[in-house]
Amino acid sequence: MSDPGGSAIPMFKVMNRLPGGLMLVPLVLGSLVGTFAPGALEIGSFTTALFKDSAMPLIALLIFATGTQVTMRTGGPVLATTGVVLLGKSVIPGLLIIALGMVVGPEGLLGVSILALLAAATNANGGLWLAITGQYGRERDRGAYIAGAVNDGPFFTLLFIGASGLGQIPFLALLAAIVPFILGVIVGNVDAQWRETLKPVPSIVIPFFAFALGTGIDLADVASGGLTGVVLGVLITPITGSLVYLGYRLLLRRGAESPIGFAAGTTSGNAVATPAVVAAADPSFQAYAGAATSQVAACVLVSALLAPLMVSWLLKRSGTAATVRSEEPEEEVAP
Repeated sequence: MSDPGGSAIPMFKVMNRLPGGLMLVPLVLGSLVGTFAPGALEIGSFTTALFKDSAMPLIALLIFATGTQVTMRTGGPVLATTGVVLLGKSVIPGLLIIALGMVVGPEGLLGVSILALLAAATNANGGLWLAITGQYGRERDRGAYIAGAVNDGPFFTLLFIGASGLGQIPFLALLAAIVPFILGVIVGNVDAQWRETLKPVPSIVIPFFAFALGTGIDLADVASGGLTGVVLGVLITPITGSLVYLGYRLLLRRGAESPIGFAAGTTSGNAVATPAVVAAADPSFQAYAGAATSQVAACVLVSALLAPLMVSWLLKRSGTAATVRSEEPEEEVAP
């Protein structure tokens, strides 16, 4: 039976039903091709350019497009909420992971490298944040999507690795990682039409660079890293989510609404690309990139399933599960 929208096989719709599916499905397909028929993508010309070598330029385009969606017209409450999300989701987890790395080295613990931990823990799934806060949050929560635009991508991972001395990340590599984002912010604020034009870019480029990344993943790595990736996802949601929750309760004083902070306890689909970016900047991390990519991919899915369940359950327990649709007047919720 054909799809009501006119698709004989609604592939896009089916992929989107799976959390992170727009990235995870092509990633798995790419890994199948890369494992069992790697020569098929080595025939050259546009085939090799698109399906094997396109990851880095397409990721760069995605970062630029993400920047265009960040506007300067944000009020104090939105900026305060954004700061709390970045502190709890990126800064504190990053510092803790680097402290661990100083003790155990870049190989990490129990088969999970410091690279995988940073890639999985220091960013959030912005789309899922919008979905959860759209159901349970206020305008200031939805506006904090800016945090997802800032921490999405490899910048924080590169920054922490370079600053800690665990890797030799050249300053120009850090600068190069954020130039597309900064230019995107400038363009999006100067010309709103560009911002609107680039809105659909994620849906267009993510499946293609995910497939290209997948071709570099050996399924043997997935088999060995899959379970640890699931465990990582199970830990990422409560640990990083609770840090944002504490920020909501102690800094923003949101009281019974504070469980919304657990919506940040996710891993962005774009984080799957981070190990490859870091390995390109510092080849010493190449040995960890394959396993880290598969672990982060598993973490994306697991955290996307757990975070909404935790937010819903905790808000029901606090008696504030009803949707907050209005911002007027928003009284401070007593702790």
